[in-house]
Amino acid sequence: MVLHFHTFILFRTKTVMEEIKRELNQHGDGAFYFFLDNTIVAKMMIGIKGNHLYAYHTEAMIEGKGYAKKLFEAMVDYAREHHLKVTPYCPYVHAQFKRHPEQYADIWKKENNDA
Repeated sequence: MVLHFHTFILFRTKTVMEEIKRELNQHGDGAFYFFLDNTIVAKMMIGIKGNHLYAYHTEAMIEGKGYAKKLFEAMVDYAREHHLKVTPYCPYVHAQFKRHPEQYADIWKKENNDA
């Protein structure tokens, strides 16, 4: 199994290191992981097939810190950089898209009930 890791350093202070890594297997299944001092505190499960990114689930182990939002932003940046359309099966991602449809119109692949 080949795993691909890509690291995005968000910021570093004297005591805390935040990092987002994307991991995909050879089938395009994987996740974005949010690390706080080398510990996973949030994850977004995704799949990439062709020019589509499927967002399946987002989970923050510590709520209310904005970790899910940072993962969402990393996923959006990745989708735009790689010209992917996002199908949001994840309720969190879907809610963000519905809340700001004009902001994500370029990447949001709407289902019939999203019109």
